[in-house]
Amino acid sequence: MSNEIPKIHHINLERLQAGIHSFWLKIVDGPTSTPLCIPTIIAKGSFQGKTMGITAAVHGNELNGIPVIQRLFKEIDFSQLHGAIIGVPVVNIPAFHRKKRRFIDNVDLNHIFPGVENGNVSESYVFQFFNKVIKDVDYLIDLHTASTGRINSYYIRADLSDSITKNLALLQNGQIVVHKTASDGTLRGAANEKNIPAITLEVGNPHTFQKGMIRSGLTGLYNALVYLKMITGEIDQPETPAVVCKKSYWIYTNTGGLLSVFPSITQCVKKGDLIAEQRDLFGTLVQKYFAPEDGIVIGKSVNPVNQTGGRIIHLGIIGSI
Repeated sequence: MSNEIPKIHHINLERLQAGIHSFWLKIVDGPTSTPLCIPTIIAKGSFQGKTMGITAAVHGNELNGIPVIQRLFKEIDFSQLHGAIIGVPVVNIPAFHRKKRRFIDNVDLNHIFPGVENGNVSESYVFQFFNKVIKDVDYLIDLHTASTGRINSYYIRADLSDSITKNLALLQNGQIVVHKTASDGTLRGAANEKNIPAITLEVGNPHTFQKGMIRSGLTGLYNALVYLKMITGEIDQPETPAVVCKKSYWIYTNTGGLLSVFPSITQCVKKGDLIAEQRDLFGTLVQKYFAPEDGIVIGKSVNPVNQTGGRIIHLGIIGSI
């Protein structure tokens, strides 16, 4: 029996039998006139129901989401599943091949969703992916990590003004949940604009697998499936409730030099607290940075080398919506 994964041009859930199915889904043609395909795993349930989409590696170096999706499909019992789950472990295949964050034209795909049908290489790739996978799902969970040179808490971005999206966010048992509205060019935002409840999970750090983060991400997916009545089971409650932030923003350097960032991830800071110092190559202190208001550290820079405009900390402003 051949173990070769079949290649398809479109997803047709109605024609699939109940079970777990793996495909290479064509997105666009590459420069050799051969298809650029993405790995796609589908769990078709034995019962009718909604469709959950789960995506990872929209940025090619953000890896923690890949084993989260793989483990879910190895464990899920399709005979008890209501509806279907579509998982894409790697959305940005060209960047994944190169171990890079951005697409082949150096564009961040998560700034240009839902794409353009007859656009440039990144816009057309995003358009085809969105229309072949996302537009027909009922819910979306998009898995990310921090970017190169930064580290993240396990946190969730979601439009908390929508009750279903808010519940999906809180069920991830994250350390922090950040309110973020839809119109921002992200995959999550584009899905929201199509009335698809969608959340973004920031599952740790880039270029690595982190077992604890992967376990937490998997637990969150199961919680979401139970909440949506796609599977039966108990919702795993967090040991500590997530800190909810009404907004967040990055604080940037205003000069160049070697940066030392002092607060830890998830640490609360007060207005006026010293958060970082910058020194020149001779070791002379050139700048101190202070918290502009009370908040919690969602993410931070860990690369000491910074020029003007470098990131320092991602500050969450605590408050409900």
